Amino acid sequence: MRTNKFVLPIFVVFVIFATALTACGPAATAVPTEAPTAAPTEAPVDPMAELVVAAQAEGNLTTIALPHDWCNYGEAIQAYKDKYGIAVNELLPDGSSGEEIEAIKANKDNTGPQAPDVVDVGLSFGPTSAAEGLLMPYKVSTWDTIPDSAKDKDGYWYGDYFGVMAFQVNTDVATSVPADWADLLKPEFNGQVALSGDPRLSNQAIQAVFASALANGGSLDNAQPGLDFFKAMNAAGNLVPLIGNNGLVAKGEIAVRITWDYNGLAGNDGFAGNPKSTLVIPATGRFAGMYVQAISAYAPHPNAAKLWMEFLYSDEGQIYWMKGYCHPIREADLRTRGVIPADLLAKIPDITGAVFPSLDQLNAAKALITGDWDKVVGANIQAAP
Repeated sequence: MRTNKFVLPIFVVFVIFATALTACGPAATAVPTEAPTAAPTEAPVDPMAELVVAAQAEGNLTTIALPHDWCNYGEAIQAYKDKYGIAVNELLPDGSSGEEIEAIKANKDNTGPQAPDVVDVGLSFGPTSAAEGLLMPYKVSTWDTIPDSAKDKDGYWYGDYFGVMAFQVNTDVATSVPADWADLLKPEFNGQVALSGDPRLSNQAIQAVFASALANGGSLDNAQPGLDFFKAMNAAGNLVPLIGNNGLVAKGEIAVRITWDYNGLAGNDGFAGNPKSTLVIPATGRFAGMYVQAISAYAPHPNAAKLWMEFLYSDEGQIYWMKGYCHPIREADLRTRGVIPADLLAKIPDITGAVFPSLDQLNAAKALITGDWDKVVGANIQAAP
C-alpha cells in the first residue's frame, strides 16, 4: 500500500545580540535583529498525481464487455471520463469473459483501438490468464481492504464485485412468484423459465446450474444434482430454450429469468413498472459468484488502466457499483466506516447464507456442466432470433 511522502521542514532561528561595550561605561542593551524567517514548508506529495499526469498524457482507456446497465458501468465510465478528461473506447459491450481474454491474445502486438487495456471477467479466468502471461500485476492503493481470498497475492487479478443467483419475475405474466428453486418445476411455470446464457458457454448460466444443485441435494463439491434439476425442468416443459434478457422479460416471452440479483434489479428499474416485476433471492441454494478485474499485460495505455483501477477501487467507484445493485468487494470496509448512503443500503437485498465456491470447485463444476449438459439435459439454449 502506498503512503504519502512528506518533506519535513527544519526551522532554524538565529537571534543576534549586539553587545556594545565602552571602556568605562555600562554594557549596552542587547538589540534583536529582524524577526527570523522560517524555511518554507513543502506541500505533501499526492501519490496519485504522477499517475494522473501519465494517464492523461496517454489520453485514452480501452475497456471491453462492460454493458452500461451491468453494475452501473454506464455511470462509472462517464464519471471516470469527467473526472480525468480521458476518453474511453468501449469494445464489445455484450461480450463474454472468454471473448475478453481472446481479445488480449489476438492483439498482443497491436496498440490500436481493438486492444483492451483492462478486463472484467469471471473468477476462473483470472488465475488461468495470469498463468498464460496475459495480465499485468498492479496493487491499488486500497489493496489492504480487499479480502485476501478475493485477490492474487501478487496483484495479477482482484475481485471487484459479486452477486447472488436470483429469479427476475414478470408478475404481469407469472400467475405466482417462485420462492425457491423447487417452485420452478411446478405446472404453473410451464414454458416460463429461462437461463441468462447457454450453460455450455456462459459463466452466468453455468453458475445458475451450480446454484440449483445446492438446493437439490448437491454441494459445492457436487454439481450433478443441478444437471438433474434442469433435466426435470426441461422434461416438464418449463425450461424455455432461449437466452433470457431484460427485453424478453419485458415482452412477457419469459416470465422467470434466472440471473444475478444485480442484473434483475437493474432490469426491473428499467421497466419502470411496465411490466410489473419483482426479484426473488431463493430461500435455499443461495449462491454467490464473483468477478475479477485485471490489466492486460499488453495494455496500450497502462497508466490509464492503472488509474481506472484506482478509480474503481476507491470508495467512489465501489459505490457506483453498489448503485447498480452489485456487492462491491470492499463492501465490508465501506459498511464499517459508514460511508454508504442509507437510501442505497435499503435497496440491497438480504443475501444472508450465500456461499462462495472456491476456484477449484468452480472449475470442477464448469467441467461437469459444460461437458454433460447435452447428454443429461438435452436443451439447446440459444439467443432469441
